[in-house]
Amino acid sequence: MGSSASYGANELLTHATNLYHSSYTWWTDFIFQAMFAATAATIVSGAVAERAKLSSFLIFSAILVGFAYPWVGSWHWGSGFLANLKEPFYDFAGSTVVHAFGGFAALACVLVLGPRRGKYTKNGIKPILGHSMPLATIGAFLLFLGWFGFNGGSVLAAEPHLVSIVFVTTGLAAASGAIGAMILAWVLTKKPDLSMTLNGFLAGLVGITAGADAISPTMSVVVGLVAGAIVVLSVIALDRAKIDDPVGAISVHGTCGIWGTLAVAIFGGGVTTVGAQLTGILSVCAFAFVFSFTVFFVMKMVMGVRVNEQEEIEGLDVAEHGVPAYGVENAEI
Repeated sequence: MGSSASYGANELLTHATNLYHSSYTWWTDFIFQAMFAATAATIVSGAVAERAKLSSFLIFSAILVGFAYPWVGSWHWGSGFLANLKEPFYDFAGSTVVHAFGGFAALACVLVLGPRRGKYTKNGIKPILGHSMPLATIGAFLLFLGWFGFNGGSVLAAEPHLVSIVFVTTGLAAASGAIGAMILAWVLTKKPDLSMTLNGFLAGLVGITAGADAISPTMSVVVGLVAGAIVVLSVIALDRAKIDDPVGAISVHGTCGIWGTLAVAIFGGGVTTVGAQLTGILSVCAFAFVFSFTVFFVMKMVMGVRVNEQEEIEGLDVAEHGVPAYGVENAEI
């Protein structure tokens, strides 16, 4: 259903306009676009971590991916109004359509859900550290590897020159994003914070996603550096506003998704495209936020979206899944 709504023709809706190249099958597009839709939901999962009910999140994800995401996707990739502006909105692989959409959906859910217990106290902000930075680093590099599939695959054709350019700009933006975040975090905290560096790494990837095929390799470095700086400042700003995002998903995907979409106009499309880019950003982000806030708030009233205090203290591995993540309770001392 979602793919049909976003992209037009398929084997179930034969009357729709056929938008596919003869060598690019409907099923190829289905699985490729399904990964984009899943990404939008996983962005939300990081922001609501450690206090959201699994059952509620699964229902919300199904609604978000089944209804909201296809609708937004159709505005741009389904020849909707964003594709038909006087200066068409441009988002190559989803800085706004996927990432900012997920980031603002995450922001809405976090506002409904509230912060983790003990995060914000009368004495200030209490850091709640992740359990394994080495695992987080592995995860970031797995995302980096997968991003070549997202961006390279978005060429939608076997064009070696264009695919190679996309690979180069993607890699350069990721590296420069990590450098930008590390340097700024080092200046602000006197330490090269690894978690900020990893988020800068991802921020660079999000930032280049809208224009990976349109921005030069040199300018992709600038896009990444700026994205790395933005994510650090955004994480700090959200914390000061008492918006609890455990993994920085809103900053990485929402804030840097906006930057990446504007960067297309600044470095690739020219000033005449700024209006179209802003129209796309405002439309997608506003819709994602309002839709997600409404659905999650109704779910909160009807079935609840947050675990109770004891379950949150105990940990959701045991409370929600019935199995400790590490089995330390049974370890012999």
